[in-house]
Amino acid sequence: MIDWSWVGDHLGAVLSRTIQHLELAALAVSVGFAISFALALLAISRRPTYPLISGLAGILYTIPSLAVFATLVSITGLTIQTAEIPLIMYTLVILVRNIVAGFEAAPADVLDAANGMGYSRWRRFRAIELPLAVPLIVAGLRLASVSTIGLVTVSATLGDAFGGLGFFILEGYNRNFPTEILTGAVPSILLAVAVDVVFVQVQHRLTPWIAAEPGQDGGAERLVPGDGLALG
Repeated sequence: MIDWSWVGDHLGAVLSRTIQHLELAALAVSVGFAISFALALLAISRRPTYPLISGLAGILYTIPSLAVFATLVSITGLTIQTAEIPLIMYTLVILVRNIVAGFEAAPADVLDAANGMGYSRWRRFRAIELPLAVPLIVAGLRLASVSTIGLVTVSATLGDAFGGLGFFILEGYNRNFPTEILTGAVPSILLAVAVDVVFVQVQHRLTPWIAAEPGQDGGAERLVPGDGLALG
């Protein structure tokens, strides 16, 4: 049975915890994306490094979050770094692999056509490879964001300042108060769904050529982003 009066009395706290939850997740995904993008570019330019990068990211992903939190407390104390480092770690395996896959998905004939048209390496990357990689990159961001929003609840074990909505889940569990648990769990789920929807809309805006109408011959046109050229 939900105690709606308790929920009503704590709406302000729910809002502040929701904002805190979103800030913690956004910081982790932003830093994780920056690191992952750099690692992905390294893996693409120096292909032998990819198994090492991917393998290391996979190993970091398998380490239990509570074990990482406990280890970091003795090193960095109860600070934002202690909360964020594990969250960032868990984004790497998702983002690195999706970014690399996105760039590798660019059709060879499109790249050959760009080379034949005199594109420089940088121009081809900026105008063709990067836009064509956007769908898989955004898919990685969606997955990383949703999983990070879930993991932020675990950071509540570090204290009030780092738990976001997980604070209510932990407090409700300790007090055996289902209303408080649901007050943390339900908004967390809704936040993850909302962020996922936002990324879907962002992808649609960044990749309008995906919805291009078929050509007259019945085959779908393959548009080269950035220059408005149709190849094939």
